[in-house]
Amino acid sequence: MNPLPFEHVVKSREELRALTGEPSELALKKQLPALDAHCQAFIAHSPFLLLATANAAGQCDVSPKGDAPGFVLVLDDHHLFVPDRPGNRRLDGMRNLIENPHAGLIFLIPGREETLRVNGRAWVVRDPALLERTTVMGKRPDRGIGMEVEECFLHCAKAFKRSQLWRTEAWGDPTAVASMARMLLDQTKPAGMTLEDMERRLDHGYTRLY
Repeated sequence: MNPLPFEHVVKSREELRALTGEPSELALKKQLPALDAHCQAFIAHSPFLLLATANAAGQCDVSPKGDAPGFVLVLDDHHLFVPDRPGNRRLDGMRNLIENPHAGLIFLIPGREETLRVNGRAWVVRDPALLERTTVMGKRPDRGIGMEVEECFLHCAKAFKRSQLWRTEAWGDPTAVASMARMLLDQTKPAGMTLEDMERRLDHGYTRLY
């Protein structure tokens, strides 16, 4: 194994806290054990979330989930349901949940710089009533993620202010990075496939959202 290319690694909680200082009373008190009315409203207006999971060995994954606002069901102040829509069938996050039910969610609302963080235990579930409630365009999901909330709190806007994520006038040129088709072609090198073939394959895949 190659040595780390870092010279100064923080190795203890005490050293980390000494570098940072203590959190404010507000930062501590904002952490809630359940979803209050504000958290539930935030989820109801969010069309996009990031799901963080880890397998039994601690190897992590973060997966995006998105649909129309309200696609995540708030069942009560301790339970959520996230329907699973058609994807690439890798199932990285769901495979992790089979081994390790601990998960974290970050909910985003376009144009809103604060986010909502929700942590808890999650499972791959197939409850018929939940699947039926999340049917879209006649397409019923065959599974989803059920979550038991253990803690939740609003996250401040500093990361979004620094990155200017929602300010379109601050955006760079998206073509500065190669297209998805170009990158996949270079990375996977499928025999006999051209760039145009890869573009058509991706375009066809994007036609099946439900």
